[in-house]
Amino acid sequence: MDDTTPVEGLPLVHLVRQPLTEPAPGARAPLLALAHGLNSNEHDLFSLAETLAPRCVVISVRAPLTNAPGAYAWFDVQYSTDGTLVNAEQLDASRRRYADFLGAAVMAYGANPAQVYTLGFSQGAIISLITALSQPKRFAGVVALSGRIPSEGEQWIAAPDETAGLPVFMAHGTHDMTIAIERARAARDLLERQRVDLTYREYPIGHGVSPAVQADLSDWLAQRLASS
Repeated sequence: MDDTTPVEGLPLVHLVRQPLTEPAPGARAPLLALAHGLNSNEHDLFSLAETLAPRCVVISVRAPLTNAPGAYAWFDVQYSTDGTLVNAEQLDASRRRYADFLGAAVMAYGANPAQVYTLGFSQGAIISLITALSQPKRFAGVVALSGRIPSEGEQWIAAPDETAGLPVFMAHGTHDMTIAIERARAARDLLERQRVDLTYREYPIGHGVSPAVQADLSDWLAQRLASS
């Protein structure tokens, strides 16, 4: 893979792949940030950079909380008979830190600040959705794979007038035993109320990214980039 040594001093550890195709003269490349799931790391989603968005600077980001060597998180969760409880303070800190990181990464890698996309899986999908919905003007689009919108994060979501038209691709497995499909459907309903430009799809899979999901999100992203 055509990866590059990351710029030092940015707020989060990450891997970077420079664009595989040269931008037009005078143009700056879009930026696609990848946010991994719970107890994973920046290497997990970076394989997607081999096939996704050849026009983009692709950055795979390590979450800020360490659970074990090589295992990181955006926020802690607790499991109880009442459901899954999210540490709201950590979620707030991580979505702010993620937004700050993306702003710094755009400058460091010479990307186009008007073409910033975030793609997350599971907990990374949550941080992508909450960050973009709370600061929608900073994003050109969001991809949320096997994610949800926890109630703890709804307090930071901007008004529908601000999120209206934000492109969002959301994919979820109907057999997901980690984040139930009902959670994804609830997020879909919330996103519709926020009036985002939503593409929502369900697949007969579990908690993962199938070739069909990858093909659909690749097509969606290519269409967004072609229209910008």
